[in-house]
Amino acid sequence: MSGQIGHLQRDTALAGLSPWARCAPPISADEYRQRIERARALMRTQGVDALLVGASASLRYFAGVPWSASERLVAMLVTADGDPLLVCPAFEEGSLDAVLEIPAGKRLWEEHEDPYALIAQAMAERGARTLALDPAMAFAVHTGLRAHLAANAIIDAVAIVDGCRMCKSRAELALMQQACDMTLQVHRLAAGIVREGIGSDELVRFIDQAHRALGADDGSTFCIAQFGHGTAYPHGIPGVQHLREGDLVLIDTGCTVQGYHSDITRTFVFGTPTDEQRRIWEFERAAQEAAFAAARPGEVCEAVDAAARRVLEAAGLGPGYRLPGLPHRTGHGCGLEIHEAPYLLRGNRTVLQPGMCASNEPMIVVPGRFGVRLEDHFHVTGDGAQWFTPPAPAIDRPFA
Repeated sequence: MSGQIGHLQRDTALAGLSPWARCAPPISADEYRQRIERARALMRTQGVDALLVGASASLRYFAGVPWSASERLVAMLVTADGDPLLVCPAFEEGSLDAVLEIPAGKRLWEEHEDPYALIAQAMAERGARTLALDPAMAFAVHTGLRAHLAANAIIDAVAIVDGCRMCKSRAELALMQQACDMTLQVHRLAAGIVREGIGSDELVRFIDQAHRALGADDGSTFCIAQFGHGTAYPHGIPGVQHLREGDLVLIDTGCTVQGYHSDITRTFVFGTPTDEQRRIWEFERAAQEAAFAAARPGEVCEAVDAAARRVLEAAGLGPGYRLPGLPHRTGHGCGLEIHEAPYLLRGNRTVLQPGMCASNEPMIVVPGRFGVRLEDHFHVTGDGAQWFTPPAPAIDRPFA
């Protein structure tokens, strides 16, 4: 076992943490303005007059408003001209003003009123006949709009929303880099405190405390900690597991910085690896490296997935999603959502462009035995790709 695993005391590890010193700057007012203008350009390309964005990661992206959807409609209407309009319950106006990052008009509605009528009225005032609807909005929103707009006046806004959000700016990349750096530091400490008999629940609590100590938005956004046969399930199994000598340890966790996500997985051995564990780990690392090498501008997303699978199939794993092998896509986009476009999977012909970000995690599952997932994220550059975090070098040395 290397000096990276099991060499720390929990309290000592936490005591050494303090808020992150090199914080990335927030998204600027000018960048928010550019995002609105980019949406308008895509609206013109799609031939639609208005865009409706719901309370979601996209509302945060365009307006800085970090709200989640509820039964009360909160939405932003963007038209070809004029300030965007925020449709919001009247009693929420003060809370909205506290987080709104762009100049915007408001259409406030009382509890007994129909907010969809306000949207239709605003569209009519601005000469907008067709509406692109945020794909993250509930079907109930579509139903409410249909009471005031013709069925063929409402289209899917996925090309507009994803067209804006998929390629990250330098400011977004910096926020994601900070989140990744923080989570990698937490991973180092988590590997350091593992010991025989430790419960997976204790490890999850430690990881959350460490993220909080470093200044993440709200601790861990998620955490999977699995030992032994539990690692054979991509998203884990319920219940507390206790670590034993020779077990594989899989930790998958992340945090957010100003809403931007990290998502990193390490799998390592507690003790001495078996030949089988080492062999599967090396195949996983080779598949991850092949996927990274395939990620370059002008290539399609499915080519990255195919590159990882070729390595695994040459090793006798798979083919396709068959086990032992890789049971899911090679990666997913990341940003203001932990999973967002683009997705690295068969059939996705989306062309990679500079600024696109994705996970690289071609997990290998050996049913009933164990699984190995190594997950690091990259962003596409002008001539290839760049890691946010350096990949793990060895089964008993999870950090470069």
